[in-house]
Amino acid sequence: MAIMRPGRMGAAMKAACRLSALAVAGCLLAGAARAAEPVSDELRSALKPSTADPTLAPDLLLPAQDMAWWRDAKFGVFVHWGLYAIPAKGEWHMFNDKVPAAEYAKLAQQFNPQHYDPDAWAALAQDAGARYMVLTARHHDGFSLFASRASHGQFDAPHSAAKRDLVAPWVQAVRRQGLRVGLYYSPLDWRFPAYFHPKDMPENASAFKQQTYGQVEELMREYGRIDILWYDGGWLAHQGTDADAAWFWEPDKLNRLVRRHQPKVVINPRSGWQGDFDVEEGDAPIKGPIRARPWEKTFSINGAWGYVPEGQVKSTDFLVTMLVDAIVRNGNLLANVGPDADGVIPPKQSETLRGVGRWLQRYGQAVYGTRPGPLQPVDGVHGMTQRGDRCYLFVTRWPAGELQLPMLPRQVTGVRNLSGDEVAWRDGPHGLTVSVPAPQRGLPVTVLELRTSARP
Repeated sequence: MAIMRPGRMGAAMKAACRLSALAVAGCLLAGAARAAEPVSDELRSALKPSTADPTLAPDLLLPAQDMAWWRDAKFGVFVHWGLYAIPAKGEWHMFNDKVPAAEYAKLAQQFNPQHYDPDAWAALAQDAGARYMVLTARHHDGFSLFASRASHGQFDAPHSAAKRDLVAPWVQAVRRQGLRVGLYYSPLDWRFPAYFHPKDMPENASAFKQQTYGQVEELMREYGRIDILWYDGGWLAHQGTDADAAWFWEPDKLNRLVRRHQPKVVINPRSGWQGDFDVEEGDAPIKGPIRARPWEKTFSINGAWGYVPEGQVKSTDFLVTMLVDAIVRNGNLLANVGPDADGVIPPKQSETLRGVGRWLQRYGQAVYGTRPGPLQPVDGVHGMTQRGDRCYLFVTRWPAGELQLPMLPRQVTGVRNLSGDEVAWRDGPHGLTVSVPAPQRGLPVTVLELRTSARP
């Protein structure tokens, strides 16, 4: 996993981004605290700057109408699941604990999830108010949850103790719930030494790359319509940026292969430099103005992406605040859960998601199908979304008196407090003023609906 920063920049700007990212590194990945090194490769992967450059291979980008459903959806559930659930030390266990590939591979013969119920997973996402799910079809350890003829050493679920494809029933379950289907795929594979030395080991690098292309094609060809392809780990040797690895992965070639099978799949840019939306990883606060390109905030509800005991589970209020801060800045939120080795999503993470669902049942009209604005957000205070003649004001921190806002482009004709019964407001030449008594405010955010019309 990694945090996105503006791509293809000058060296000075890249350095500034790295310094800025390092300043919040302690908030980004709880898993980094488990690593022995002061700055681990896991942390470096989270801080690597990489964002799509829409000027490169623009024909690979989806037109606005094909991105509309994703922008309308706002909220998704991520699932990190694989062999790493057995040792319960997180998805970077193989690398961080320096487990030899042959030793790690033995976990496959223990991987036989007796309570894997993809319908229950999909129902939980539906209860959470999510509109899409993304599953780790294959993480950095190289183990595939799907039947893969292209897998090096037949390192996939049908050749594990599970003896079956685990992606196919999940895809079907997600569709039954009416959710969009997303598949995560990591091009990198720690089992290949050429990952660290691609120029010095050309034959191994060729086999490594061949596996990636073969597996991506299998995922795009064998499971019906796929709505999201979520790459991770496009960088090489756990350093640099996704764009630095583009010479090796040739993402334009790879994604043309993807588009042949799935012409309307929404693709993130972590295969190199090209994608339909940007990604910001980690649970650091979301700040700044409305972003021009669609983007997605992603983090894990628990202390790691893969399964670890539930010791650092985030609250519903935390997720709701992150969701609001994302949507008022043109983003989505993708919240991750880590099922255990038996295929069960732990109870505290499930309850956090259900809490988000209860919030969205009440306030979904202010979230789904909206666009950010018209006013710019103010960090830690308020932000707005809009749809048609309605604007929605989210207030996370009230001033001592009234909340003063700039004048909206359209005249405000009415204000309704979706969080309570009372609201006072006036719209004048100096802007919009609103106030809500403390007992009538929502937690963690107050939501107001503004009716508007064209100014005379």
